[in-house]
Order: sequence, then structure tokens, then C-alpha cells
Amino acid sequence: MAYLMIRYTLKDGVDAAEFENWVRDTDQPTMRSLKRVLQFDTYKVTGLLMGEGAPSQSYFEIFEIDDLDGFAREDMAGDTVQAIMGQFMGFAEAPEFVVAEKL
Repeated sequence: MAYLMIRYTLKDGVDAAEFENWVRDTDQPTMRSLKRVLQFDTYKVTGLLMGEGAPSQSYFEIFEIDDLDGFAREDMAGDTVQAIMGQFMGFAEAPEFVVAEKL
């Protein structure tokens, strides 16, 4: 089991409400429909628990994937994910994609 985490802020000029509607109406249903994606959720960062200043990201996403190699090789290259990624990259500023596993 692998977890894909994406951390990002929105590009300047992107309307947060428009982005969040896109996430609920397009991104989540599409990505959740992929057979290798067991779970996918998007989170809006609302603040820091400790310290001052602004968080380093505004949103993060966590995917639970049962076949990371198949996901990377087939799903990421497929038309469905490529279309979503194209739209996502129009919203997100320099997203960081991190692969993790539970200890």
C-alpha cells in the first residue's frame, strides 16, 4: 500500500471557491473512480497549530493506492488522469508530489 500526498497553494488570481467546487464536482469523483485508488481526499489548510505566520501550503491531498507502479505507469499516463492534471495545474502553484508508506 502506498500513499501519494500532494501539497500546494493556489496560483495568484485563482478563486478558492471555484477551485473547491472543481475539486468536489470533477477532481474527486474522477480520481476516486480509478481502480487503483482506494481512497482520495482533499484538505484545506486552516492554520498552524503552533507558531506564527502562514502555513507553507493551502491544500493537500492524500491518495491511498494499492498498486503504485500500475498507477504511475498506466493511470498517470492515461487520458483520464492527464485531463485532470491539466486542469489541476491551472489552479495549483508548484505542487509537491510525495510518495509515502505507513510505518
